[in-house]
Amino acid sequence: MEVWITAMGWIGSVAVIAAYALNSLQKIKSDSLSFQVLNLAGAVLLIINSVFKEAYPFTFINTVWAVIAVVAIFRMMHKPAVK
Repeated sequence: MEVWITAMGWIGSVAVIAAYALNSLQKIKSDSLSFQVLNLAGAVLLIINSVFKEAYPFTFINTVWAVIAVVAIFRMMHKPAVK
């Protein structure tokens, strides 16, 4: 179980860093679904890792990170069509 939790932490870290790097290198935009999904997936994996490691400040920041991504995705999905 410990190996899986550690792997989730590493994969989550890579996802969040990838989102940031791709955005900084102008490969994806911050208002793109791919950017938000990478952030959400990374945050969820980091939440799981930090809860099991009892690193609650990291649980908090990644929960906020995930909520921001969920709100952004929700807004993208419910954006009125431009005429």
